[in-house]
Amino acid sequence: MLNVFRMFGMMGGERVESSSSGALEVDAIIAGGVREKPDVGALASRKERAITVLVWNYHDDDLPGPPADVALTVSGIGARRALVHHYRVDGAHGNSYEVWKQLGSPQTPTPSQYAQMERASQLALLSSPEWRTAPDARMTLRFSLPRQGVSLITVSW
Repeated sequence: MLNVFRMFGMMGGERVESSSSGALEVDAIIAGGVREKPDVGALASRKERAITVLVWNYHDDDLPGPPADVALTVSGIGARRALVHHYRVDGAHGNSYEVWKQLGSPQTPTPSQYAQMERASQLALLSSPEWRTAPDARMTLRFSLPRQGVSLITVSW
């Protein structure tokens, strides 16, 4: 959870419009939670030379489920080429709790186990940053987002 707050801290600037075909209505979430299908939503912000989008795949039941196939279109890019950073928090990235469980949930971790959990607690890139073309000031990024996963995409120029 701490890394999701780190992601929010990396957004900054001005909030801009975002939409998702997989997002649930707020009234439906308040009335019945997120139990039938997951909420796959997005939040976006813009700085002078960057656009940042937070994308999530959430379900109330922390059980295995299918990943969401995301096609994220970012528009308003101020250059023909832009650098894309993709950060991820899920069961395998930026998640010391999952490592703690894999270690057998030790009540008193050894120094080695503590070091493993500390490394796993860092916000991590899903892949190396890459330069992408932005014809017509837009680009579409496609990725799979695991259930209970959160991605932060930063497009800068």
